[in-house]
Amino acid sequence: MGFVSLGCPKALVDSESILTQLRAEGYDIAPSYEGSDLVVVNTCGFIDAAVEESLEAIGEALAANGKVIVTGCLGAKGDVVRQAHPKVLAVTGPHATPEVMAAVHAHLPRPHDPFTDLVPPQGIRLTPRHYAYLKISEGCNHRCTFCIIPSMRGDLVSRPVGDVMKEAESLVAAGVKELLVISQDTSAYGVDVKYRTGFWGGKPLRTRMTELCAALGELGAWVRLHYVYPYPHVDEVIPLMAEGKILPYLDVPFQHASPRILKLMKRPAASERNLERIRAWRAACPDLAIRSTFIVGFPGETEAEFGELLEFLREAKLDRVGCFAYSPVEGAKANELPGAVAEAVKQERLARFMAAQAVVSRERLAAKVGRVIDVLVDDVDDGVAIARSSADAPEIDGVVRVTGAKRAGPGDFLRVRVRGATEHDLEAVPA
Repeated sequence: MGFVSLGCPKALVDSESILTQLRAEGYDIAPSYEGSDLVVVNTCGFIDAAVEESLEAIGEALAANGKVIVTGCLGAKGDVVRQAHPKVLAVTGPHATPEVMAAVHAHLPRPHDPFTDLVPPQGIRLTPRHYAYLKISEGCNHRCTFCIIPSMRGDLVSRPVGDVMKEAESLVAAGVKELLVISQDTSAYGVDVKYRTGFWGGKPLRTRMTELCAALGELGAWVRLHYVYPYPHVDEVIPLMAEGKILPYLDVPFQHASPRILKLMKRPAASERNLERIRAWRAACPDLAIRSTFIVGFPGETEAEFGELLEFLREAKLDRVGCFAYSPVEGAKANELPGAVAEAVKQERLARFMAAQAVVSRERLAAKVGRVIDVLVDDVDDGVAIARSSADAPEIDGVVRVTGAKRAGPGDFLRVRVRGATEHDLEAVPA
């Protein structure tokens, strides 16, 4: 079997689920198209660029192998895949392991009985051995006008809290040092089941973000929260961060700061309340690192409203920020809004946004020079340990380059002293 995995960490977890089932049933995973009897392509369909990348990947797999099954978010967008590539064997949507396996069985019968094959206790993972994504729910109840995720992944469905904890325990037992908690809306965990009580280790545990974080904090691994909407109850996890139970890190997708634009986006919370929240969070947990994403050039965005966003950046002093120029997504309600912003204006605003954030980032990192911090090593390059601090999620944030860390290897924790800072990264030596 060949396998191509595209898209976000939530899609990556779907890929891991499919790969785990494939291995459980005795299928081998081949490293090349030529050595595969069949290829599965897990696609992304969130924005136009992702759709194009996914269609190109499907075409490449068809050209090199000829037998291709398509799954993922692009598969949920009607007949887009079939129209572009009519020769694919099957198409499913996201979070569809049973459907993918049914298609695999139809075109490549299973080689073994799944009850007699060995699979690693943590399943098949596409991440390095020392960290893993832990998906706690599927789908989303929001209807943001720029997003089509609910039409592809459905409404919020929370995993049973006992199942989440069992998976987390299995991962830690297998050597995982960092658990990255993901979903479409992590702070809404349990809303769909009215926060019902589940069980872990024979003890009752509510299906709710705060209680889940407290339980995960008992496992001895770093716990990092992603995709956290700024609901009031998020305040409850800040003490867990201050106490060192989970990492002092919040990934909060603010998207904008103008009240009018946020309303057009159908986003929760106003920028003034968000600023108050951020100040309160940092007062309770001074080491808190906040990452966020924003959209510039949203339909109707005026120069004054873009100015509000820049002012929010200067006031909020967020540690890590990503930004996108608005791109129309087929099926998104925002496409119907008046006042489309010219592409040149979008790109100019994007450049100004990133320049403003660069100043903030440089200041935030420079303040860490001289401090002693703990880092987790991801790689070693020519004697330099490439590591991450509590403020750095893998692949999307910065790194800490540690010189002189002899014998350090991936998955090792180091205590280091920060000696220098750039716009994105830190330089350090063993403490």
